Amino acid sequence: MNYIETLNKQLQAMATGMVQMLPTLAIALLVLLLTWMLARSAVRIADMITRRTSLRQDLKLLIDTLVKLGIWLVGTVIALTIAIPSFTLGGAVAGLGVGALAIGFAFQDIFENFLAGVLLMLRDKMNVGDVIEFEGMTGRVEKTTLRETHIRQLSNELTVVPNSMLFKNPVKILTDETIRRNEIVVGVSYDADLVHARDVILKAVETVQEVNTERPIVAYAQEFNASSIDFLVQWWANSAPRDLRETKSEVVIAIKKALDAEGIEIPFPQLTMSYKDDAPSNDAESKAVPA
Repeated sequence: MNYIETLNKQLQAMATGMVQMLPTLAIALLVLLLTWMLARSAVRIADMITRRTSLRQDLKLLIDTLVKLGIWLVGTVIALTIAIPSFTLGGAVAGLGVGALAIGFAFQDIFENFLAGVLLMLRDKMNVGDVIEFEGMTGRVEKTTLRETHIRQLSNELTVVPNSMLFKNPVKILTDETIRRNEIVVGVSYDADLVHARDVILKAVETVQEVNTERPIVAYAQEFNASSIDFLVQWWANSAPRDLRETKSEVVIAIKKALDAEGIEIPFPQLTMSYKDDAPSNDAESKAVPA
């Protein structure tokens, strides 16, 4: 048997088959090019439509992604059908078999984060711009994608969190409402008139411009402390973290000024200090000396 001649015939047959497939490959590439152009145009049209609605930014991103993904899926199937006439979508799914199961396990985290991202975007809470508290971290949501969420911490570090963690764990949304309650503890001396002290504290808080006077401002006498009687003072202000800190500072200043003006003392904790005589004892001197 002439192996060289056989090999030459096989190579010629392969080359002939490639040449015969060139028109179909060119058509398949043309279909992919048209798919790319159609996907871009469809995303632009979707942007024009969603821009006129009140949808959140992450939902607009989800719509763009689903539109692009759907067009690319259809275009790819058509291109494969043209390039490989025996290709069918059902046959491809059936042919994957155990391989699809292995791929599913290998990309489990990716699929989980993808599905969690879709559900987070469909959920009405935790929008872009909200300040959240999660796993001991407080920050502002900058961006939500289909796989991860970008959180800018208040100290300006950027943290990228997988969507599955945000979906499965409790998240405290600090800016879900425009205003939020804040509180401090104020101690007054034991000889103060508590009713008068409470009125002074309430009036002082009311003078702070940033405090929301439409919501109740309260001061409750809480407990007998070591050196003071403590009041729990609560008020409402804008829920942004910076607004809360600024308002709290103004409230502390106002209460201190008002109590000083009324002669009401804010005592500080008394520290009991024990002193020890370090002088060496002289047992000989301590004994009685007979006369």
